Amino acid sequence: MGRTTVSFERNKSKFKPQARVLILCEDSKSGKRYLEDAAFHFRANAKVEIAHCGVTHPSGIVERAIERQGHFDKVFCALDRDTHLSFDKAIDLAKPHRKIKIIASYPCFEFWLLLHFGYNRKPFTPVGKKSPGDLVAKSLREKPNMENYEKGRNISYFAQLLGEPFEKARALAPKILEDAFKSGEPNPSTEIHLLMDEFEALSKPQLI
Repeated sequence: MGRTTVSFERNKSKFKPQARVLILCEDSKSGKRYLEDAAFHFRANAKVEIAHCGVTHPSGIVERAIERQGHFDKVFCALDRDTHLSFDKAIDLAKPHRKIKIIASYPCFEFWLLLHFGYNRKPFTPVGKKSPGDLVAKSLREKPNMENYEKGRNISYFAQLLGEPFEKARALAPKILEDAFKSGEPNPSTEIHLLMDEFEALSKPQLI
């Protein structure tokens, strides 16, 4: 006996397929590992590709995102402001592309890690040969169990900071971003929490 149209309709999924998401970042070790571990934690890893794309400047990362966006529903570019000369160019390059979203950190991804230890809105400015990003890393190494932090180390800082520190960062980052918007001073601030929100949303079935 053939199946009726009604029976086919009954068996159709009520949920949207999980979005195909690409995340491009300039950090090939600690930052990339953190985002991979976060995606896995939220069970969003199945459709999420986090790739270090072989370039370490913001505009190059966005250019790669533009090239690859056709294969994905959403593309996120995790960019550090720091002292990159091409940061503003990268922002402008991304604007015409609705699939591409910039996830900016001022001055760098390590500020997100620093928020796991408490509120901070004191700007990081260059001192001698030390860039703002260098100074954030220095501040991070002063925190408990972070004394050996190096950007190039392939260590699961996500697992290390999961729990109360992680929830603290998620709560503080939006407040700092709001203050940055009101004051007109983005240094320091980060949008990494928006990626955490995206991972969490991806893990939940979406009704059609």
